[in-house]
Amino acid sequence: MTRTIDNQRLCELGRAVIDTEAGAVADLAARIDEGFARACRFMLACEGRVVVTGMGKSGHVGGKIAATLASTGTPAFFVHPGEASHGDLGMITAKDVVLALSNSGETEEILTILPIIKRLDVPLVALTGQPRSRLGQAADVVLDVSVAKEACPLGLAPTASTTVTLAMGDALAVALLEARGFTAQDFALSHPAGALGRRLLLRIDDLMHTGDAVPRVDETAALSAALAEMSRKGLGMTVVVDNEECVTGIFTDGDLRRLLDHGEVNIQTIVIGEVMKRGCLTVRPGLLAAEALQIMDSRRINALPVVDTDGRLVGALNMHDLLRAGVV
Repeated sequence: MTRTIDNQRLCELGRAVIDTEAGAVADLAARIDEGFARACRFMLACEGRVVVTGMGKSGHVGGKIAATLASTGTPAFFVHPGEASHGDLGMITAKDVVLALSNSGETEEILTILPIIKRLDVPLVALTGQPRSRLGQAADVVLDVSVAKEACPLGLAPTASTTVTLAMGDALAVALLEARGFTAQDFALSHPAGALGRRLLLRIDDLMHTGDAVPRVDETAALSAALAEMSRKGLGMTVVVDNEECVTGIFTDGDLRRLLDHGEVNIQTIVIGEVMKRGCLTVRPGLLAAEALQIMDSRRINALPVVDTDGRLVGALNMHDLLRAGVV
């Protein structure tokens, strides 16, 4: 039966859990010692992969640790210990390192596969709350993830212990990341669909308009012709080029508004060369889309002509292209 409980009490319970888990993680810092460094050395020297294993809640945490290691430069994967004794042990090779998670250190499914792990003579790193357990005694390195108490008031549900284990896994991953010289660019390569991947991998070549889609006129064109070109291509501007397709200027929607503000304009007789902006900013192919965004932001412009090394027009990019690609 659900108890009657007011909002204040619910919030008190939530804060108590946060306080308990925060204290447990704070206590963990004192255990980052030579054993931690030795565990890192085993993983840095690993010629295979870090094989993470754990049962129940420890297994869920182990899956996340394996994913974090893999995405930060340390090849890793998770093996369920129950499945391991039914064939998945073949996934572990003599070049690997095993990272075993068990709060009690007495998880039967893990103890069952320990003889095989030892026979392979692979380094075994244990994350356990009981360093003197059978898992702890079998391990080459024990990382103590014990907690004074669980955040669960019954002392039953793994709460503070899983949080501490996860924090230790993150500590390993970040220490290894730094030791390997892993960069944001490396991270982006394994996250091409994420926001970071878009910022660090996407180049303007993938986004820019090319060929007939690029609005262009020559300097002798009437302003009316330039406006028609702008309307057809829908980029809010037109590039002005010479006979060799080299960019000599640009004319934008903003330029038109400013021109009209100065009085009556005969768009049929004014030549675009008289009103265009000369010496406009251009960029080269290969530029990161994030860099193009920074240029547009800093110069307060919405479009950029793209030119080759000889200054010939090869494309055009506007802010809407970056928005659609998720770079902004």
